[in-house]
Amino acid sequence: MKTYIFLLLLGGGLLTNLYASKKPNIVFILADDLGYGEVGCFGQKKIKTPTIDRLAAYGIKLTQHYCGAPVCAPSRCVLLTGKNLAHAEIRNNRGARVKKNPRKGIFPGQWPISAEAITIAEALKSAGYVTGSFGKWGLGRNDSTGAPNKQGFDRFYGYICQENAHSYYPPYLESDDKKVTINDPWIFGHQRKPKGEVRAEDYRAKNYSSDLILAEALKFIDKNKDKPFFLYVPFIEPHVALQTPQKWIDMYPKEWDPKPYRNARGYGYTPHPRPNAAYAGLISHLDDHVRVILERLKKDGIDKNTIVIFTSDNGTTFGGIGGVDAKFFNSTQGLRGLKGTAYEGGIRVPCVVYWPGKIKPGTVSNAATYFPDWFPTLCSIAGAKVPEELNDGVNLVPLLTGTGPLPKRKELMIWEFHGHGGVTAIRKGKWKAVKHGSINSNKKWELYNIDTDRFEKHNVAAQHPEIVQELEKAWRKTRTNPNARKRKKKKK
Repeated sequence: MKTYIFLLLLGGGLLTNLYASKKPNIVFILADDLGYGEVGCFGQKKIKTPTIDRLAAYGIKLTQHYCGAPVCAPSRCVLLTGKNLAHAEIRNNRGARVKKNPRKGIFPGQWPISAEAITIAEALKSAGYVTGSFGKWGLGRNDSTGAPNKQGFDRFYGYICQENAHSYYPPYLESDDKKVTINDPWIFGHQRKPKGEVRAEDYRAKNYSSDLILAEALKFIDKNKDKPFFLYVPFIEPHVALQTPQKWIDMYPKEWDPKPYRNARGYGYTPHPRPNAAYAGLISHLDDHVRVILERLKKDGIDKNTIVIFTSDNGTTFGGIGGVDAKFFNSTQGLRGLKGTAYEGGIRVPCVVYWPGKIKPGTVSNAATYFPDWFPTLCSIAGAKVPEELNDGVNLVPLLTGTGPLPKRKELMIWEFHGHGGVTAIRKGKWKAVKHGSINSNKKWELYNIDTDRFEKHNVAAQHPEIVQELEKAWRKTRTNPNARKRKKKKK
């Protein structure tokens, strides 16, 4: 079935390509666990992010942009396949069923997306784009159907398994389908020395993964500067562990850190003597990655014909784990919840889009947008055909360029997350319903008017039971069973 649909996409894409002028390049930069308020243009006062702020000043800032899920893997599945969590194949961080021993560098990889799944990369390839992914994958091992080179990417370099990505000094990275050793010895992301002096250098090795990933992304740009390309860069910053290069730590005051982070309980990440400075440094280092990419686009003479999207896969990491102090940085700007929740602080993320000559500088949009919107949007930009079954997102091009309003949605905005005990969130217009527990949990729904209560302080479900009923009914009617393909295979 996937082959048939892909051929249709291929035919439509090639036909479009015959009549199109040079298509714009697409650069999609995805941060990891970057909170809504952790960049300057979204209200951050302590962390320096001059490049991302400049992108917003010369592009558009989407103030109500939502990720695909409250955690990594399902959020990336939603982004790349265009299906929300009521329809997505991956709805939790779930490891593959293989032998693993992370302390010895044997990482499992995540549950794979299926061979039938159609990704943005496949759709854009059909429209003549060269495709590359550099950073964290999390949607299937290289020996599975979910491998990036089997899902439309011509080039991949980075972390296949997101557990390997818990360290910035891992034993290896993957280059396409091959493991490349980068550190021996290497640092386990949860390594700790609970006693004695906490020293950052004890948790560093020779090669810093993000620098290698950035270098490969730049090679991809140089190699394909004369062709339309889709560059997907899911960097791992600022996901803990706090293994920030010293240069970026030294940018911030020592007074921020009266005591070290020790990982005393053993379930966190590598200790650090200056956790707040290190966390801020990770974000500033990420900002510098964006600067380097923009400068390379300009050097290669293609910056004027490239759209750059910057956003995050979910909200700030939860519970101070790994030494992250969301309260110290006001990481959510008052929004309720953190990573792992479906409250605004867990799923509303910063998003800026820069497209010279197309987006009016300094534009701000308060329209509610989210990850499923990027599939039809990028297809529209590329002249690629959107698979007929994709109805979860809308084309953002009119909103971005100021040529029209946000199109009417055919589907509700839905987050059906199966991890952390389970939570479902549904948004329609100003209303957002949230329910904790499994799919058939008897816990009560909460209801918030996001227009007047974006901090979700006032649950008005009792005052509007008809709204709750309407949203729940619509969700149950549209949702699919993510285990259906597994049961089908068993029948065979």
